[in-house]
Amino acid sequence: MPFADMVQLAAYAAALILISPLVGRYLHATLAPGGARFNIVERAIYRVCGVDETREQHWKQYLGALLSVNLGGFLLLLLILLFQDRLPMNPAALPGLSWHLALNTAVSFVTNTNWQSYGGESTMSVFSQMCGLTVQNFLSPATGIAVVLTLIRGFARRESKRLGNFYVDMTRSVLWVLLPISIVFALVLVWQGVPQTFDASVTATTLEGVQQNIATGPVASQEAIKILGTNGGGFFNANSAHPFENPTPLTNFLQMLSILALAGGLVFLFGRMIEDQRQAWAIFWAMFIPFAIAVGLCYWAELQGNPFAVANGVDPALHNMEGKEVRFGTVNSALFAVITTAASCGAVNAMHDSFTALGGMVPMVMMKFGEVIFGGVGSGLYGMLVFAILTVFVAGLMVGRTPEYLGKKIEAREVKLAVFAGLLPMPIGSLVIGAFAIALPIGLAGLLNPGPHGLSEMLYAYTSATANNGSAFAGLTANAPFHDVMLAIAIWIGRYGPIIPILAIAGSLAAKKRVPASAGTFPTHGALFVALLIGVIVIVGALTYFPTLALGPVAEHFSTLAGQQY
Repeated sequence: MPFADMVQLAAYAAALILISPLVGRYLHATLAPGGARFNIVERAIYRVCGVDETREQHWKQYLGALLSVNLGGFLLLLLILLFQDRLPMNPAALPGLSWHLALNTAVSFVTNTNWQSYGGESTMSVFSQMCGLTVQNFLSPATGIAVVLTLIRGFARRESKRLGNFYVDMTRSVLWVLLPISIVFALVLVWQGVPQTFDASVTATTLEGVQQNIATGPVASQEAIKILGTNGGGFFNANSAHPFENPTPLTNFLQMLSILALAGGLVFLFGRMIEDQRQAWAIFWAMFIPFAIAVGLCYWAELQGNPFAVANGVDPALHNMEGKEVRFGTVNSALFAVITTAASCGAVNAMHDSFTALGGMVPMVMMKFGEVIFGGVGSGLYGMLVFAILTVFVAGLMVGRTPEYLGKKIEAREVKLAVFAGLLPMPIGSLVIGAFAIALPIGLAGLLNPGPHGLSEMLYAYTSATANNGSAFAGLTANAPFHDVMLAIAIWIGRYGPIIPILAIAGSLAAKKRVPASAGTFPTHGALFVALLIGVIVIVGALTYFPTLALGPVAEHFSTLAGQQY
């Protein structure tokens, strides 16, 4: 490994480990009752919206409020996209979207997925970008934060039927976390050269003397929340590979760090709310260790270069630079790819379709784990806590005891709900819905490549949708009625399939008494628990997805070694 690459990887790891507890402290100060907030601003918002902030909700009421806000946001965004040609702030005179693209995009942005079957600069008006997409870029991560707050309260509270107020949780998440940090981040991006303007384009003269129109717009404001909220939807089709979205090494490093900052910080908010930071560090290491291994594997695979090219005399030292920005190189491309798929962000600074077979498999595997290795804002932690419940259940079976986690007995109801939340939505969306796309001629019509690489392209698309990631492997023309609708179904399953049982788990846990630890209690803050938790995640993933991975990227790797290309 080149020394410079080693330094960059070490610097990122150190920064993430350092910043996550600090972000957790900030989140606790702003989201906890009595935190450091301007409560007069909050109260004014509640009065205007008719919300009684003192009235907490049962988990079913909380779920109803969440679904109603999400449904309202979906319908409003759908109308904006359908009729953007009749709305203001459309300097490029772009037409309204087709029904299927508007449906897919509205579902995608409301669910924190931000899958894009379109090129942003050539499809979306300024109004659609700012008042449609960017608004949902704030509300969707706020929804994730709200859900994980209820689950944490389920562990922290005793014999209670109330889990908080969804409207209060979402308001505080937007007002005191997402909005102020995004403003600062956007100003940093503007300083580094990211445009923030209402002009549709600028005209430049090339070295050959040709006039070229370059699309611009309010890029920095969308870029900041796209990254911070693990949304991933790019203002430009090239996403964070575009120099107007990610112009410098500094912006690239800050984007990579910001993608995981809130996910890591929420882990330590969890520790503060349950008053045991040892539990937070255990969860953090259970996320960080698989993440670090994945970075190493992806980086190693890309260093090897294309086996077919190497066999035909290409110097392996040239690595595999197809689809990568020279200014970022192999190390930052591989690191960004793993970060964005670990975090369900979907922003990319390189095209994953151009990675080697094994290098491209790593981001796919990160999504298949189901938003638990850091994951999206909020969704990563509640996904990991579901696996923690399953892990203590497995540990309980080993020693013949009723499992406990954080002083709460884990009984049949919680285990069944955890299975529904953690084990079923991802396979249903990525494998079952994806199987229809692979089996039907209409689904195969937009596929670029044949053979195992084509399978990887299709598998990646439906995995990305169900994982609420939104990154594209490329190679699939998804802007067609069939794929837009099928991907939207996978997105809905991936988002609300876990949320509903997780809120039910929170309600069940909150109603339980707290059980004091005894000599037979399995400790959940040590290295053994971390290893067991990682093992459960890996084993479940391997048993579920190994056959499709073997037919896709693994088969492509060995075929390439044998001289067969796709």
